[in-house]
Amino acid sequence: MKFDRRQLALPALALGLLSIVPVPAFAGADEDAIAKNVEAFRAAQAAGNAEGLAPLCAEEMSYSHSSGAVDTKAALLDGVKNAKYKWTTLEYKNPTVRVVGPAAIVRFNFVGEQEFAADGKKVPQNLAILMNWQKQGNDWMLLSRAATKL
Repeated sequence: MKFDRRQLALPALALGLLSIVPVPAFAGADEDAIAKNVEAFRAAQAAGNAEGLAPLCAEEMSYSHSSGAVDTKAALLDGVKNAKYKWTTLEYKNPTVRVVGPAAIVRFNFVGEQEFAADGKKVPQNLAILMNWQKQGNDWMLLSRAATKL
């Protein structure tokens, strides 16, 4: 059986090219899992449900508010449990998810309205949000969050 050099070279070239192009095997699955967690976080936040937020937050979490206040996981959950307001609307608009190894960068526009229990005053919120999620074991956990007023 005779082989032409071109017949041998093309498969070798193709294998060589595949070995230098990194293809994240589970990037799509990770992005889907993170998007699901982001939506679960939004729903729990909108409902004032600290128990729904807790399993999504890393123990080491740093949660920055647009006011400059910074909460730990425990402080955030306590604040949600004892909130003096409720969300009348809360949307995470135009979310983007970028997986970088065991970390993910999530950005979105946070748009909502709070109603305060004491006087019924309604306060609109319009923020740019940056969340950093970290893969811990098989789960994606919120590691940090920063907010900027728009």
